[in-house]
Amino acid sequence: MTAAFNKNLLLRINRELGGHFDLSAFAHHASYNAAEGRIEMHLRSIKSQRVTVDVLGLEIDFERGETIHTESSYKYAALQIKELAEATGFELKRTWSDRTDSFTSNLFIAV
Repeated sequence: MTAAFNKNLLLRINRELGGHFDLSAFAHHASYNAAEGRIEMHLRSIKSQRVTVDVLGLEIDFERGETIHTESSYKYAALQIKELAEATGFELKRTWSDRTDSFTSNLFIAV
């Protein structure tokens, strides 16, 4: 599912900007960057290729293995979430978590 979501970026470039990305020539890659505290999503070119984007007048060369960084998903500890909320004018009203407290959903109220 995440791979399809990630490749949808190329599909939209093709449709909306006249791109010529071959979706089968890119592989989804996700990794955790511990130093930055985030999951990073990339699309990795599985071959050397040139892609054009008509509307932008671009020709982009990709080497085999080169990536497009498509997303960063940051991970925060509970205290960091509360501090970020307060620093930006929100109150953390409620938190729901999984059994291991690895993932949370949070309700913020503007104050």
